[in-house]
Amino acid sequence: MDRIRIKQIIAGARIGQLLVVCGWIRSKRESKGVAFIALSDGSTQDTLQLVVPSESAAFNQLHACSTGAAVRVTGTLRESPGKGQKYELEVSGIEVLGTADPETYPLQKKGHSLEFLRDIGHLRPRTNTFGAVFRVRNVLAGAVHNFFQERDFMWVHTPVITSSDCEGAGDLFTVTSLDLDRLPAGSNGSTDFSRDFFGKRAYLTVSGQLEAEFLAMSLGDVYTFGPAFRAENSNTSRHLSEFWMIEPEMAFADIIDDMKLAEDFIHYLCSKVAAECETEIAFFEKFYKNTSLKALGTLSEKPFVRISYTDAVKELGRAKKKFEYPVEWGLDLQSEHERYLTDTVFRGPVIVVDYPRDIKAFYMRQNPDNRTVAAMDVLLPKVGEIIGGSQREERLDVLEQRMEEMEIPHEHMQWYLDLRRYGSAPHAGFGLGFERLVQYITGMPNIRDVIPCPRAPQLIRF
Repeated sequence: MDRIRIKQIIAGARIGQLLVVCGWIRSKRESKGVAFIALSDGSTQDTLQLVVPSESAAFNQLHACSTGAAVRVTGTLRESPGKGQKYELEVSGIEVLGTADPETYPLQKKGHSLEFLRDIGHLRPRTNTFGAVFRVRNVLAGAVHNFFQERDFMWVHTPVITSSDCEGAGDLFTVTSLDLDRLPAGSNGSTDFSRDFFGKRAYLTVSGQLEAEFLAMSLGDVYTFGPAFRAENSNTSRHLSEFWMIEPEMAFADIIDDMKLAEDFIHYLCSKVAAECETEIAFFEKFYKNTSLKALGTLSEKPFVRISYTDAVKELGRAKKKFEYPVEWGLDLQSEHERYLTDTVFRGPVIVVDYPRDIKAFYMRQNPDNRTVAAMDVLLPKVGEIIGGSQREERLDVLEQRMEEMEIPHEHMQWYLDLRRYGSAPHAGFGLGFERLVQYITGMPNIRDVIPCPRAPQLIRF
């Protein structure tokens, strides 16, 4: 007999049917000739109560059924007379597939701190918190693809290994096959990467945007959804060294189209989670207080306020609140400024557009005022920026001038300039860090708790 998931049991009427379930024991207690076991298989936030009567042959197997053990159970589904569950399984047989020493098994029926659980990352998905996180993450990942596929975007696979630094930040991981104990020296004393595997210096990508641009200039609307890496020495609750990026790129589109797509995207994702992860979000609301079904429902429908960077600075300048970082035209907005706009001024999501050109990347389209570029950030309550995007500079002469100003060598970017030489067209796109989205949706306080194997400075266990 094939096993059935607990999620399917809870969703459908199978009263009186003989079923097989597999999972891990969360807890066990015995009372007056009967034993009760809470079983989880990861498919749902709920556990299935197993009732093992003393007359059942399975009762003799209870000695091996400690917390953490993996079991295969056969039994008949009944309506439960007890509180807290709709169904229970009256057990006729138990096969212990894997025992767990109750003296050393680290997950007991009590609350564990998130810090403690990070130290046992290989077991933390068995907890209520992390089971919920990864189910929400799964639903969001599926919703990302559904959103773009429903709009005729093509999923493209941009490289993980690249020779370019998209953002110009310089915080990249180098990929090399050179012997690190005998690095070849060049004429200037630096490492001679011409002798490396690719014949030049290579990096783990920080973004698939530039490659997505040339694909959009051939295929129309495309999107990437894959890993990205930054060697930034940051230990904040919002930074990871390895993360997943969602980056759509639209041909024949401007900054207005870009803002609309970003708003529609957030609306869609929030509505999907609210509809499909009700029990998980209710759990987060109860224990972590930073999210709710009501808030997600509101965000799935509420129009985003749009404001220029210049007007945002004016709004911040009128604030009675004292900020840690200065507010001045030409300076980038900090998280405290972004949260003030969303949480205090507009009480909802905000899109800030037309940033000063001097604080933005070389590829962003210069506005007619020659002071700003067609760049936008989507800000959400409590977290600030979650999406950054722009209309790309499609004019060859303007792009070349901008690269010269920023001292970006043309010889390394001829392929990118070719897009402006041969059939150039307006195009736009944005980037969304997937983990920041999951963190926002779940309300988890630390981004390291929304990815199975977090990577950060001095942190790489698996």
